[in-house]
Amino acid sequence: MSELAHEIESLFEEKPAAYTEEQKRLFERFRNELSRGAIRSAEPDATQASGWRVNVWVKKGILLGFRIGGVVDMSGGGPLEFFDKSTYPVKRFTPDSGVRIVPGGSSVREGAYVGRGVTCMPPMYINTGAYVDDGTMIDSHALVGSCAQVGKNCHISAASQLGGVLEPVGALPVIIEDDVLVGGNCGVYEGTVVKRRAVLGSGTILNRSTPVYDLVRGAVHRATDETPLIIPEEAVVVAGSRKVTSGPGADWGISLYTPVIVKYRDAGTEAKIQLEDLLR
Repeated sequence: MSELAHEIESLFEEKPAAYTEEQKRLFERFRNELSRGAIRSAEPDATQASGWRVNVWVKKGILLGFRIGGVVDMSGGGPLEFFDKSTYPVKRFTPDSGVRIVPGGSSVREGAYVGRGVTCMPPMYINTGAYVDDGTMIDSHALVGSCAQVGKNCHISAASQLGGVLEPVGALPVIIEDDVLVGGNCGVYEGTVVKRRAVLGSGTILNRSTPVYDLVRGAVHRATDETPLIIPEEAVVVAGSRKVTSGPGADWGISLYTPVIVKYRDAGTEAKIQLEDLLR
């Protein structure tokens, strides 16, 4: 892919007044590689503190698509009207794709990778640049944002949001590793990394500015200038609160939201979440 990367980088910096047919074909070749999972905006890298590396040139290529494309009618003759960039149409599937898309208004944008055995419950949305690996379930009203990376056999529960990070191009997108359960109405944002087999209880919000208190190991997990917020493997995280200890907030008895690790995955956890396997 080194040649493709070089060509995309060059075109991204070039910014011509108008794009040629050859340049448009270059982007289509890039988008096709993205759609089949041959290239990714981020990938595992054991040398990095987060365990992941950003592929900046891939994110540049995704942004390039927005520059190249013009707004076209994507309504398809139905009663609802849609107008979007010509470079990012709706992704098409066939029965041979091995993906379950339950009727009811779900949408996947071209440029997203969706693995075999993925289940899409309506209405959910997967944006371009996202990577959803084999056997994962994306539940009703869930969003997988642009460039978010989701591992194998995850369950992204109803109304959960995985924020994509497309810009700045050097920023790590949201990472959900293998066998993670994201409970209903959760939000994972700003490049947070949720390590394998972790469980996020319903309503948990994770971002760069909110520390996570680990009651089991007596640690506080925070994002830094160099690293994102990282949730440890097999951690069970729930929504909690902590008291304001000074100033008017203390006088008024105010508490602030904070995520809390209350345990690490055990037999009891497995029993509570095994139902999801029956739905696949």
